[in-house]
Amino acid sequence: MSEEFLSGTTGSPWESGTLALVEEAVRKAAATEIMPRFRRLAEDEIVEKNGPHDLVTVADRSAEEHLTASLTALLPGSVVVGEEAVHADPRIREALNGDAPVWIVDPVDGTRQFVHGEPGFCTLVALARHGEVLASWTYAPALDEMAVAVRGHGARVDGRPIRAGSPAPGTVLEVATSHPDFTTEVQKRALLALRVDGIHSRPCGSAGLEYLDVARGDLDAVVFSWENSWDHAAGLLLVAEAGGMDLTLTGERFRVTGGNALPFTAARDEATARRIHALLAAPR
Repeated sequence: MSEEFLSGTTGSPWESGTLALVEEAVRKAAATEIMPRFRRLAEDEIVEKNGPHDLVTVADRSAEEHLTASLTALLPGSVVVGEEAVHADPRIREALNGDAPVWIVDPVDGTRQFVHGEPGFCTLVALARHGEVLASWTYAPALDEMAVAVRGHGARVDGRPIRAGSPAPGTVLEVATSHPDFTTEVQKRALLALRVDGIHSRPCGSAGLEYLDVARGDLDAVVFSWENSWDHAAGLLLVAEAGGMDLTLTGERFRVTGGNALPFTAARDEATARRIHALLAAPR
């Protein structure tokens, strides 16, 4: 059972040693496959997938293969739903609805930043079963930050507990939204609802790092218009365990198995989430 894998024999996942094993696997994949290629990519190591703003590199593919081997070895019987594997075979995504524990992997979240030699990228790993995310790891190797969350047991960055808190009354909310390059015209119009007094919105960078900023209270909310599980599973658990909340357009919680009403928001606290949701869901 994946729950037993996390809790070990002590009843506390933070003391079981299992979290450290996964963290070590994530760090090793980044050290072996990602960082040696950072700011050293050759042109033929960068490929467009679905257009000029959707890139994949040799680092993405190699890191995902590395993590697939190491994570399934840690939890026999588990499977991996990784961004690059799903791109090659969309049927792999169906494992999210199966009975086996699932590692949800984005080897390089923020590939555009990685390609441009910017440090704002991360590796995202989440462990889920029956559609519920049980634990997550968000690792920014160029920044040397590791955030870990365990369902029902809180969130930590580099071993220290974090809380998202609430925005100070009357302050302008800082909100990161889907980058215009990745939105349709309909989605762009929906995001225009955030152009009101009291909210300052900007395009997001790496989704994983934006979620991390929400979880530690450096950003008030995110709003995204796509639902790929590897982009959101780790960060949504991180935000929830830090005291935040997420809502899809219909007011439901986000489902990693898909079928969500978009766009959706994740925010530092319930009041902020409901304020953003009300704007997004208002008739236009």
